[in-house]
Amino acid sequence: MSGFKFLRSVIVFLFISASLISCFSRYLISEKQVRKHYALKKVKPEVQIIKDDTLSLCIASVGADTLPMLLLIHGAPGSLWGYMNLMDDEDLQKQFHIVSVDRVGYGKSKLKKRRHVTSISMQARALLPVFSLNKSDQKVTVLGRSYGAPIAAKLVSLVPDEVKELIMVSPVIDPEKERFYWFSKWGRNSFIQLFLPGDFNTATAEKYSHSDELKKLLPVWQTLNVPTTVIQGGNDWIADPTNIDFAKKHIKSKRAQYIFLYNAGHMITFTHLSMIKEMLLKSLLFQDKITAIDVKLEE
Repeated sequence: MSGFKFLRSVIVFLFISASLISCFSRYLISEKQVRKHYALKKVKPEVQIIKDDTLSLCIASVGADTLPMLLLIHGAPGSLWGYMNLMDDEDLQKQFHIVSVDRVGYGKSKLKKRRHVTSISMQARALLPVFSLNKSDQKVTVLGRSYGAPIAAKLVSLVPDEVKELIMVSPVIDPEKERFYWFSKWGRNSFIQLFLPGDFNTATAEKYSHSDELKKLLPVWQTLNVPTTVIQGGNDWIADPTNIDFAKKHIKSKRAQYIFLYNAGHMITFTHLSMIKEMLLKSLLFQDKITAIDVKLEE
């Protein structure tokens, strides 16, 4: 390859790398941004690492650990800091022990000798130690967003007796509706990956195995019997809006409700924080959902 062609290739690769970073920068929050965000706040999350011989799991929590636990699971890419608006809410802080976790492969969470963990089952099992932090006499509410939703469902299936409610927001759960974009194939290029944040590369590895992993999850939906809420936006460009139809078809539990927000996008935990908050606070008053509910809201 001539010097000119090599230089041109490098420039193209750098341009694509910069484009990829630009596309997903909104989903990553740096430590500097976190420090700036909490510099003047009275309540700051407590960050800790749960460790054993093979696992390091980074979590951030607010609220007394004697309060009912609210466990938050992020998507891809993402981090525990993607739930800062929930952790910062004063009303939720008074009612919940809010625990947001970095999934393995993201932030400071990792499994020994594994660069990426694409297995939904393994991702879910890695989160089991978090339940030991629940010092209340009540069960845990588990909320998963986007790619975190199927992991949340698998986690709940492993310890159903310890879970009060499962909430899936903008879930990516239909194995036939995995969306790929112009930049998806470039994210797999080993040279381009050298210039990308590690969390991006983890997200790419997850994306290309996600459909197969969701197929393995199919039996879980049949047996899921905890109260479950599925929230989907009609203008979601990441999670196909028909994912909610998949949920209605495959979740057999009568203790489920489905909320379709016609004009909402993917980031419902931000754009509809008040709705999520109201739902969480009301759930404290009820121990169970008895009948299936299908709600469609125009905004």
